[in-house]
Amino acid sequence: MPHSTPGQNPSNHWTSFLAHFLFILAAWSIFIKYLFPIGFALATAEPIATHVFWDFWPLIHIWLGWALLARPSYTYRLAIAVSVIEIAIIVGFFIWFLSDPDWTIWRTNWFVNKVFVLACFVLLLGTALRRPDTLKPEVP
Repeated sequence: MPHSTPGQNPSNHWTSFLAHFLFILAAWSIFIKYLFPIGFALATAEPIATHVFWDFWPLIHIWLGWALLARPSYTYRLAIAVSVIEIAIIVGFFIWFLSDPDWTIWRTNWFVNKVFVLACFVLLLGTALRRPDTLKPEVP
């Protein structure tokens, strides 16, 4: 499996940026969905999972970020699939949320995070559709 180094050509800089954007989003999501709510619950003597937003998207973001750097043969298909699913889910959530917004700290953190996640996946989908070769394995 060939490994692409970010310095080889300009398209690699862009995919490296997208990969690191995904890693940062995963870390941010873990903090606002798990660590901050658990810490708050412990500090206020509430049940530990009271404010936790359960999902495994951060793991998928890490996997996709890794795939953008390592370029296994399925990277292009993974990028398209995850981007389309994420965009559809987030747009649906935004329609639901904005019809009756709840601007608590929990939902505001969630909303701001989702704005950045949506931006990342719009950029990734745009890259996949306009420059598909940037997401396919490089042939030496």
